[in-house]
Amino acid sequence: MRNAKRSFLSLIILLGILLSMSTMASAAKKVIPMGDSIGVELQLANVTVSNDVLLQEGSWLKRGDIVKKVNKTKIKKLENIHQILKNSSKDAIKMTVGRDGEDQTVKVRKEEMASVMNFLRDETDGIGTLTFLDPETKQYGALGHQIIDQILQEPPNFNDGSIFYARIEHIKKSIPGEPGYKISSVENGNGEIGDIELNSSYGIFGKWQNTLQPSLPKAIEIMQPSQIKKGPAKILTTIQGKKVETFDITITKVNNKSFQIEVTDPVLKEKTGGILQGMSGSPIIQNGHFAGAVTHMYIESPEKGAALPITEMLKNQPA
Repeated sequence: MRNAKRSFLSLIILLGILLSMSTMASAAKKVIPMGDSIGVELQLANVTVSNDVLLQEGSWLKRGDIVKKVNKTKIKKLENIHQILKNSSKDAIKMTVGRDGEDQTVKVRKEEMASVMNFLRDETDGIGTLTFLDPETKQYGALGHQIIDQILQEPPNFNDGSIFYARIEHIKKSIPGEPGYKISSVENGNGEIGDIELNSSYGIFGKWQNTLQPSLPKAIEIMQPSQIKKGPAKILTTIQGKKVETFDITITKVNNKSFQIEVTDPVLKEKTGGILQGMSGSPIIQNGHFAGAVTHMYIESPEKGAALPITEMLKNQPA
């Protein structure tokens, strides 16, 4: 009986140690809050038509068409079409496009291809905000939501993707009913700072390509959703040049997988009207801990927005 009691006591102590170690490991998770504006570029898996185009023969290329073949050659990128045109001596080409689940073939005269090419694309781009950098894995996360192709109205299939630092040149203020936006220049001439491995409902994720410079912010502990409370917090974002600044917000409502915020900082409200397009992914800090990231704004009340707990982003990043 004494041995049984000793074994039972040892089991309780062991479980206590394991639970304590698990709690410590969870609390010790730290990532770097960023807030930099980034340019996002995706190399699409297909060539698509960006606008309706009336051809000389009277047929149409329609917005959202996927170019599958030119003559009998399969098309995956614009360079394929350029090469066919360069080597073809015919006055016209046959272009096979996918539209509404069916293939259609249209005739395009070679003389009009120069203008048609302006409406074909094999990449898409945009502006967002870098959320976090994990110093242990060199994984980053950004945006806090999925990229939706505005032409296809769905997440795009892509073969490759990159993020670059961006410089904010001008701000178009948000007003009720009309979201504002950042006007920026993307520094893609300086090389990518990360690749894009995943485009999910929780943001874009990939590997950080730069070295971890000492000038980067310090890593801070993440908050569990249960630790996020209504009350004062900070947002990190860029509204001029490349400088990441800190502004006051209030967390107004908290759920397990989301929370709501309101911009209270008078400087940010004066310059931006609240939340802007391109601000999604901006880190939110509460009591010195990493709470989450801005994901959306309320169009009729641009000073208000929605946010995602950082734990949701971390657990949905690539393994």
